[in-house]
Amino acid sequence: MVEQDQAQQSSPSAFLVLRVVRFLGLVALGAIVGGIAALVAVSFVAGVVWLNDTLLISPRGRMMFEYPQWLVVTTLAVPILGGVLVGQLHRLLPQHRPHGPADVIAAVQTGRGRLPIRAGAVSALSALVSLGSGASVGQYGPLVHLGASLGSAGARWLRLGHCDDHITIACGVAAAIATAFNAPLAGIVFAHEVVLRHYALRAFAPVAAAALVGHVIATNVLARGALFHVAEAPLPRSWEFGVFLLVGGLGALIAGAYMRAILAVGARSARLALAQPLRPAVAGAMLGVAALWVPDILGMGKETLRFATIAGAYTSPELLMVMGLKLAATALCLGMGFGGGVFSPALVIGTLFGALVGTLVASISGVTDTFVFYAICGMVAVTAPVIGAPLTTLLIVFELTGSYALMTAALASVTLACPIAAQLFGRSLFDIQLAQRGLDLSVGRSQAILGETRVTDLISDDCVTLTPETTAAQAVAALTRSGHALGHLVDDQGRYRNSFTLAELYRGQVRDSALLVGDWPRTPRPVLGPESSLWTAMGLLQHGVGDAIVVVDGEGRFLGVVRQTRIAEAYLKHSDELNREEHGAG
Repeated sequence: MVEQDQAQQSSPSAFLVLRVVRFLGLVALGAIVGGIAALVAVSFVAGVVWLNDTLLISPRGRMMFEYPQWLVVTTLAVPILGGVLVGQLHRLLPQHRPHGPADVIAAVQTGRGRLPIRAGAVSALSALVSLGSGASVGQYGPLVHLGASLGSAGARWLRLGHCDDHITIACGVAAAIATAFNAPLAGIVFAHEVVLRHYALRAFAPVAAAALVGHVIATNVLARGALFHVAEAPLPRSWEFGVFLLVGGLGALIAGAYMRAILAVGARSARLALAQPLRPAVAGAMLGVAALWVPDILGMGKETLRFATIAGAYTSPELLMVMGLKLAATALCLGMGFGGGVFSPALVIGTLFGALVGTLVASISGVTDTFVFYAICGMVAVTAPVIGAPLTTLLIVFELTGSYALMTAALASVTLACPIAAQLFGRSLFDIQLAQRGLDLSVGRSQAILGETRVTDLISDDCVTLTPETTAAQAVAALTRSGHALGHLVDDQGRYRNSFTLAELYRGQVRDSALLVGDWPRTPRPVLGPESSLWTAMGLLQHGVGDAIVVVDGEGRFLGVVRQTRIAEAYLKHSDELNREEHGAG
């Protein structure tokens, strides 16, 4: 940043030209990342469809199978074997778990960036196996992470800075969403709303280029259709908007139950006396048994979602049963270790819930021509709180249906769903997961970045250390010569014992100049560890620690000090970088 400011002062016109060239290069890189991410996303989806048909998970594959008596065996065996393979794949990953959108958000919001491509590839393969073998998980979470990993790899290959790395990550995310849903606007907004969490002009153009390229590849080059189509429906009555609001409020509770179920199963599975690689197989066995009676819970549930938007396709008891079992199956699969996302199951659960409300309304009022409105309202009421993206969810509805009336009805549901869920449960499942890992994004991005910045690089040995045999007079003389306000007592083993201000030492000298500082009573003072965060260091400043804070290792050995000036400089540096990223136009 300093070099850029110096270049701007020495030659403003050349600097502006260079700035424009760099910006256009970033847009071109976004388009390239978008194209690659789109091709990978289409290949991933095609692989899942092929596996579902081949392994008799999809309704189409099950109907075309020549030996229906063997469906019992395949329904049980395929999820179990898939779980075994997934468990072995996770041994190749850090923390032995699949990576997903929460990891993407953490990489961007903490300023770390740099998503490992290996973790992205293994997580995507895990999701492919999970979805292919019928696990009740989603495809969009893995696609988001894989697209982000490709964007990060491009930035790393070109040796771009963290700010540009965040933008290329968002480009991969936008392209994945745009390709999967045939919804470029939703992809753009999702990248800004969920991952970047700001709308800087500098990020908008590259992200838009990535989403557009992904959309063109999906629709024109590879001729992929939309996720589902909704027939034109008559406008809802005025009183129905009140029901849509009610759907939003109830949908928030269902979204909360969905999120809590996933987290609860994950917490319980961690306490099981069962090897971690075997847990997905156990989940697969339980899923297979349930699917013998209700095969609708297998896989992503695209067909279930499509049928749920059709009036009369399911009865009320069927809707309630499939919705409950789908929620339980998803919590089981994700909590026990299958790889995959939460978006697709949330779409299915929400649509089933909305269809259930629509069925009840029809039985009371006799109104059936607006049934699809209830299904869509339920879908957004559950999905938007889960992913923390109300605008993205609304745009998906609009781009998939082309109906402004449907989007307006969905807006009524989102109006209550997201605020209620945020107050009761959290902004999104991803934020809740990150909070459980020690990263609380509810306190703001600046605190998250400072909380992830270690004081290791700020440690200085420019300080006055005193031995136990140092007299008060000698200590006063040493501090006076150095210009520092604190002296630090370190014993013969290098362990930190105490700190003294110049005023304390001077008073001791007045009493007895030959008094040894090692004989003084110990005054408790706050200290830092080498892994302490910059945010922790800033918090200690309010306790009057003097001009520096001591840093010690786990055994209490003195490592040096972190000065107030260094803490302030680091804070200002991070604040300036954050402002440049979020408010810079070029």
